[in-house]
Amino acid sequence: MEDNRKEDGSESSDYTSEDEGTEDYRRGGYHAVRIGDTFKGGCYIVQSKLGWGHFSTVWLAWDTRNSRFVALKVQKSAQHYTEAALDEITILKQIAEGDSDDTKCVVKLLDHFKHSGPNGQHVCMVFEYLGDNLLTLIKYADYRGIPLHMVKEICFHVLVGLDYLHRQLSIIHTDLKPENILLLSTIDPSKDPRKSGAPLILSISKDKTIESGSMKDAKSLNGDLTKNQKKKIRRKAKRAAQGCAGKEASEETELDSKTSSAVDSTQDAKSNADSVEDQPSNSVSNSSSVNVDGKKDARQENQGHRRGSRSTRQKLLTSVDVKCKLVDFGNACWTYKQFTSDIQTRQYRCPEVLLGSKYSTPADLWSFACICFELATGDVLFDPHSGDNFDRDEGLRKLVSIEEEERIGLRTLESAKEEEIRGLRILESAKEEERRGLGTLGSVEEKREET
Repeated sequence: MEDNRKEDGSESSDYTSEDEGTEDYRRGGYHAVRIGDTFKGGCYIVQSKLGWGHFSTVWLAWDTRNSRFVALKVQKSAQHYTEAALDEITILKQIAEGDSDDTKCVVKLLDHFKHSGPNGQHVCMVFEYLGDNLLTLIKYADYRGIPLHMVKEICFHVLVGLDYLHRQLSIIHTDLKPENILLLSTIDPSKDPRKSGAPLILSISKDKTIESGSMKDAKSLNGDLTKNQKKKIRRKAKRAAQGCAGKEASEETELDSKTSSAVDSTQDAKSNADSVEDQPSNSVSNSSSVNVDGKKDARQENQGHRRGSRSTRQKLLTSVDVKCKLVDFGNACWTYKQFTSDIQTRQYRCPEVLLGSKYSTPADLWSFACICFELATGDVLFDPHSGDNFDRDEGLRKLVSIEEEERIGLRTLESAKEEEIRGLRILESAKEEERRGLGTLGSVEEKREET
């Protein structure tokens, strides 16, 4: 099955489902990240690419302070992207403060800082490393739907997260979809860097930095090292961890409450962008898809891109842990403070948004219901297509309009029935008055006869 959903404008773009292209590697755009690059004075060492979005790229990194893998999100540097990142950080901090016991099924922000590069100053966010997204799970099932008991468990975790966001924090996610719900671990354990045993990639001289984003390449490189070379690498890692605690790189600054204006002049950075490699997406807080304002579709499925034999996939599918968390709050808002009326990815967009009406937390529940259907069947519930004389939202708008007309018709019918009932009551009242009048007249005549 080929899933060929595209956002408006994507057909004329040079973006693909795997690559963000080179056009936005310029002043105000992406930061060109290479494998082995360090951030925050050596605290984080880039291992591989996880994914990308219209606002940022996301990388697997090694946290030298805490000896763990993390997801490093590097935002574009233009001022409006910086402001969006700061709004996201505010929301993520609020989420983290109320989830100290890590039970709310929402991703955790671990750190944030600014990083200066050739294209400007980039806000960086560090998240806990999670596994595959639900779209990957759907693909493992060959778009035939996953077992219902797994669907129910996933729904439970999603609802726990939504209940926390909606009732306790008054936060609306606004872009709930399979790509923005991540399992706690990868479906295939061999692809999980925490379990695979792949050697770490450490920061080395720039002319020797590993260009490939593949952990497999890192294995082949480090696997042939001598004992002395391995000891030398371990010493470098130790020094990097020590250096992280004591100093910050001159080009990096901690985030403060006020942000400086990011430069927005253009500059060609294609030579830097060439070092960015494609990677499968299991990113945290930045799926491999673009949201409502992006160029690229999230769901182009290449039939040649398969994960082993069908029997292997089925075996992995039945053994997967479906505990999951909500991620990507780049478009989130509060019920009392909203940034835009243009929310949600098209296939999960609720009727009130399509009609331009006010929205609130039920918008997330509409998206959630669409996801439930997709998990159970493998099919997208609403998959609109444009035509010569109508846009992609026309069908759902008409459906909503028909329902609204039916409601108006029912209300009119009910109103007519009420009027009819009122008329009958008036008639009955008049008859009752008439009977009373006749009764009174009869009494008068009887008295006259008696006299």
